[in-house]
Amino acid sequence: MTAPLRRRGPRPLPLHLILAASRGMAAIASAGMLPSSPGSPNSNAGWPGWSLPAGMSRAGMARMSLAGQAEMQRIAGAVAAANQPAEAFQAAVIRRLLRADRALLAGLAAYRRHPYSRTLPDPPVIWAEGGSRLLDYATSEAGPLVLFVPSLVNRAQVLDLMPGRSLLRFLAGQGVRPLLLDWGWPGEAERRFSLTDYIAGRLERALAALPGPVVLVGYCMGGLLALAAALRRPDRVSALGLLATPWDFHADAAEATRARAAAALLPGLEPMLNATGTLPVDAIQTLFAGLDPFGIPQKFRAFARLDPASERAAQFVALEDWLNDGVPLAAPVAREALGGWYGANTPHRLAWRVAGAAVDPAALAMPAFVAVPARDRIVPPASAQALAARLPRAAIHPAAAGHIGMAAGSNAEAALWRPMLAWLRGL
Repeated sequence: MTAPLRRRGPRPLPLHLILAASRGMAAIASAGMLPSSPGSPNSNAGWPGWSLPAGMSRAGMARMSLAGQAEMQRIAGAVAAANQPAEAFQAAVIRRLLRADRALLAGLAAYRRHPYSRTLPDPPVIWAEGGSRLLDYATSEAGPLVLFVPSLVNRAQVLDLMPGRSLLRFLAGQGVRPLLLDWGWPGEAERRFSLTDYIAGRLERALAALPGPVVLVGYCMGGLLALAAALRRPDRVSALGLLATPWDFHADAAEATRARAAAALLPGLEPMLNATGTLPVDAIQTLFAGLDPFGIPQKFRAFARLDPASERAAQFVALEDWLNDGVPLAAPVAREALGGWYGANTPHRLAWRVAGAAVDPAALAMPAFVAVPARDRIVPPASAQALAARLPRAAIHPAAAGHIGMAAGSNAEAALWRPMLAWLRGL
C-alpha cells in the first residue's frame, strides 16, 4: 500500500465510485432503512420486501441492468435469516457494505500500484500514414499474409497483450505472417475522418502497400471496417475473418432499447464533439460502463484477494491497462456509430454506406470465418450471428469465451486461436 502510484485507472474513476455507492444505497433502501414511498410494501421487520427504492419509478427500476438487480439481492440475501429482528438485519447489511467498500478501495490501490508494465517490443513498421502504422509480426515471409484490423476506440495491443497472451505472436509461431494495423491516436487530420475516410482511405491504402491479396481479420468494430473494405477491394482481400463483430444492433427488444438509449445521448455529446473534434476516452468508457454498472467495482474487489505476484494478477493488470488506455473517436465517426449503427441500426437495414455504396454482406463471395463469443456483453451473440447468416460462405465458430477473453484470456488459445488457425490452414 506504500508503493508509488503507477496508473490512474479505472477510468473514469469518479463514475465507478459513484456506481459502487449507489449499489450500497439500493441495498439499504431494499433493507427498509430509507423512508418508503406511499403505498410501498417495504417491511421494517424480518426479511424486507423487494419493493422499489424510494424515489425510483417502476420505469426507472426496469431500466436498471439485470446484473445490478441481482447484485442488490446478493447483498441482502447473504445476510438474511429467518425471523431475524429488523435492527440486526439492517446492521448486518451495513457491515457487509462496509466490507465491500474496503475491498474495493484495496483492489483499486493494488491495481494502481502494481509493478507490472508492458515489455513486449513492437515489431517492424512496414508502412505508416498519419498516426497509423502497419506492424509485421512475421518470423518468416513464407506464411499466409493475414492483416488484423482492431477497433478505433481501443489500442491495437489487445491482440498482442503480453507474453503468452498474444494472438499475433502465436500465429507467427505457427507459420502465419500476421500484420497489425495500429490506427494510432487521432491527430488534426484524423479528427475530421468519417468511416469512409478510414475504410476507403487509410485501410485501403494499407492494403495497397502489401505485396498481394491478404486474409483480412477484423475485431469488434474493426470487423465492420474490414467487411466494408473486403466488399470494396476483393482484388486485395482473399478471405475475411470477423471476430465478435456486431451487425444487428437491435437483435432483440432489450438490445434495441439499449442501443437507442446510447443514440439518444448524442445531442448532449455534441458540445464535446464540437469542442474537441472527438468523443474523448472517458466519455467512451462511461458508455461501456453502462453495459454492467456494478461489474467494474466487483472485479476490483476480487482483484484485492489475488496474490500480487501471481500470473493471474499480472494478466488482470495488463488487460485493465489496455482497457483504460483508450483512444478518442473522431467526431464524424462517433456520430455515424451512435446515431447510425446504434440508433437507426443502419448495418442490419442495409442503410450503412461507405463512399456512397451500401455495405451488404450477401455480396461477399469470399470465404469468411465468424467467431461469436458465447459470453459477450459488448456484442451480443444474436447481433454477430445476424451477420454470419447473411454471408454466403461463412464458417461460424461459437467461442466459449467473452468479448475480450476470446482474444486475450487464459482460455483464448482453445476458444479462438487454434480454431482460427485451422480455418486459415484450410483456405
